[in-house]
Amino acid sequence: MMDSIVEFDPSHNICCVYDEKLPKIAVFKSILEFMKRLPIQKALTNKHNVFRSHIDRLWKTAKYDEESKVITSIVSLNGKDKEIVISEQLVREVLDFPDDEDYPTKFPERMVKGCMLRMGYNSPLNSVNYLKSCFSKPYKFFIHSIVHALSYRKGGYDVMRDYQMNMVTALMLNKKYNFSKIIFHYMKENITSGSKTWIYPRFVQMMIDHAYPDLEKVEDKDLLSLYHMDNDTLIISS
Repeated sequence: MMDSIVEFDPSHNICCVYDEKLPKIAVFKSILEFMKRLPIQKALTNKHNVFRSHIDRLWKTAKYDEESKVITSIVSLNGKDKEIVISEQLVREVLDFPDDEDYPTKFPERMVKGCMLRMGYNSPLNSVNYLKSCFSKPYKFFIHSIVHALSYRKGGYDVMRDYQMNMVTALMLNKKYNFSKIIFHYMKENITSGSKTWIYPRFVQMMIDHAYPDLEKVEDKDLLSLYHMDNDTLIISS
């Protein structure tokens, strides 16, 4: 789907579901308890309504201030322009990431490769990217959830890139990791690159609502439909 200004992908930044009553979810029962214990539940499972006009306005007017290291933008409240300021700390606060600004975002290559082997990866380990389809079955669901919920990219969901491999390693091995920095970095890059596509629509709406909870919301005309995980949308290659 193509907006007049930016591309929107309804499979990007979706929320995950661990309901064993759904047949397609029940297939991955062996890993669901592990998934439920992950310390980033809000980012993975918060099914937040997203509004087209809010996301469009925020990205159209977004600027990055290199000196203060924040993103500023404009929202409309009761017909008046209001500034919203997004920082790494706001990402951390709104999404409940259990991290700190000093936490790492990259692990030693040997650790990452060892984690991939532990998850049953059955393809060469010297590749720049890892394929979701090459992991053992339970971990395909785990990786599917991380890629669809936390990736900054729209599309290419069978490929796990470097930062995603590090996210997965942190969660698998219970290591400290700065999720907030990664999310904020790609939001910043979306502005500085001149792209301004609608990345992280669910997360962005959560930040907007945190700053301005009384913003007008017209659900019958303005609501964006995300393909949140359920029995109809869950497709994982075998």
